[in-house]
Amino acid sequence: MEHISKEKSSLNFDRKHYNDDVLISLYLNMLTPRLIEEKMLVLLRQGKISKWFSGIGQEAISIGVTSALMDDEYILPMHRNLGVFTTRKIPLYRLFSQWQGKANGFTKGRDRSFHFGTQDYKTIGMISHLGPQMGIANGIALGDLLKNNNKVTAVFTGEGGTSEGDFHEALNVASVWGLPVLFCIENNGYGLSTPTHEQYNCEHLADRGKGYGIESHIIEGNNVLEVFHNVNELVKSMREHPRPILLEFKTFRMRGHEEASGTKYVPQDLMDHWATKDPVENYKKYLLDQNIISEKEDIHHQSIIKTEIESHWKQANNEEVINVDLKTELNDVYAKFDFKEEIPAQNNHEVRLIDAISDGLKEAMLRYDNLVIMGQDIADYGGVFKITEGFVGVFGKDRIRNTPICESAIVSTGYGLSINGYKAIVEMQFSDFVSSGFNPIVNLLAKSNYRWGQQADVVIRMPCGAGVGAGPFHSQTNEAWFTKIPGLKVVYPAFPYDAKGLMISAIEDINPVLFFEHKALYRSVRQQVPEGYYNLPMGKAALISEGNDITIISYGAGVHWVTEIIEKHQDISADIIDLRTLQPLDTETIYESVRKTGKAIVLQEDTMFGGIASDISSLITENCFTFLDAPVKRVASIETPIPFDINLEQQYLGKNRFEDELLALIAY
Repeated sequence: MEHISKEKSSLNFDRKHYNDDVLISLYLNMLTPRLIEEKMLVLLRQGKISKWFSGIGQEAISIGVTSALMDDEYILPMHRNLGVFTTRKIPLYRLFSQWQGKANGFTKGRDRSFHFGTQDYKTIGMISHLGPQMGIANGIALGDLLKNNNKVTAVFTGEGGTSEGDFHEALNVASVWGLPVLFCIENNGYGLSTPTHEQYNCEHLADRGKGYGIESHIIEGNNVLEVFHNVNELVKSMREHPRPILLEFKTFRMRGHEEASGTKYVPQDLMDHWATKDPVENYKKYLLDQNIISEKEDIHHQSIIKTEIESHWKQANNEEVINVDLKTELNDVYAKFDFKEEIPAQNNHEVRLIDAISDGLKEAMLRYDNLVIMGQDIADYGGVFKITEGFVGVFGKDRIRNTPICESAIVSTGYGLSINGYKAIVEMQFSDFVSSGFNPIVNLLAKSNYRWGQQADVVIRMPCGAGVGAGPFHSQTNEAWFTKIPGLKVVYPAFPYDAKGLMISAIEDINPVLFFEHKALYRSVRQQVPEGYYNLPMGKAALISEGNDITIISYGAGVHWVTEIIEKHQDISADIIDLRTLQPLDTETIYESVRKTGKAIVLQEDTMFGGIASDISSLITENCFTFLDAPVKRVASIETPIPFDINLEQQYLGKNRFEDELLALIAY
């Protein structure tokens, strides 16, 4: 037989010093999810629920771990950890409503199963991508470490999830930073249908802790007393001496990955073997043998739990279906944030774009003592562009944190910080590298408020753009990857004044913001910028010149390309619109201008297809068609990756085609 603790053919229970009340509590906490599951399997066969991920056979892990944690310590379960939710005493009718997609659930019908979180019960559910859960736990634990509150965070994954890069990134970050995270691997033998020998090539997953300098242990996952006692002792130690610990629980999944998949891929002798190690039945037998409970008491307990289940199921089942309301859906994409304008000071000084961004970060760090900046080489080195140079001396290494090279885990860590009451800034050393952190941005940050009402108070700094001979991997301007993702805000300033004010606004905002900073503008553009703290509203474009012949729309470096050309053609009377923010987009300013001029041209540095210029062109056509005297024109870079050679790069950029296209549109 393959897999998992077969050397322990029986479960040996040792009560240690725990009294009868503790032992009975562990049993009832295991019995509750088991009886709920049995009910759900019946309802599934009756077609009254749509899907079910069973944790039968693994209850001892959820109950043992959760029982060892304090109620105010965060726990991040997976979709087989029903026992976490029930042990945390989440009302059953709310769980049932969640599974049925009803309003008393936690996601307003927008997600199902265990894909939810609740601050009331300090329980943060997973997304289907599994791996980011590890990084979220790191962020929550980092928040606790900064608060010095002696708390532990527990996070679950399966043996399949340990193959993901996020798992390894998170372990490394937790180890380097000494974060009090309890990483719990439920090794149940199969990742869906793929057996462990096709998942990894080591004897024990716990051994992976050695490579990251993390203490690790192997625990019999079907023995609730062993789980509870070991975890209880470990978390006591972690509270006193914060550090990560990796636990591998040997267990088995007695049902399919989900019910539709069945278990035909599992050898019958393996199923038979693990059936003898049922965590609930074996523990009940132990309690009966030790006269800790009687058969009569057990029947009574089961009756009480079943009655509660039936009552709560009836309550959830009788609940009305979700009221479909378009306004509610749209309003919940972003967390409600009321912008409060802070007027700039009168004393200005001339600074470069790079200085303005740095000043904005400093002002925000001074204003918000719960703001943490994370990124590669940003501490003593000051970042590759020196934007955070000197910050460590002012704010300390707790708040200015060098990270390993692991974009995905750090974005997830930023989200975890937000869950635990912090603001986070994550610097992508180059915006190109965001592809390694794409998943948590678009699936955690963007969807968080819509899914379960949790703000994602994270700013992603994105040094971007061509014109500096940096080649295909350091020159992209990839804003279009994110402008189409509901829940994200995207800022892209062209001038120092805007950069400082919008940086502060992005940090103030409790929604996730991607802040694009064009590298070629860092040291080439200067402007008078107010000293001190001020902000600017997002979603408001700047009209930087006014005219009647044509509307020119751009952002970032494109704005400067436009002004260069217009200076050559003094006879062209143009409205020049600097968008400044791409999401939200100031369509009102665009429409008002186009209705006046009758012609519009949109310039972007990005390649043409799928870029924001295409959407702006469509919006103008749909909303201003009767005012147009010519087709809306788009100008962009050619459809290739960005080349290194200066002549090839110049050919690539739309800057070199803009003048001809502008003159042709004027003459149309």
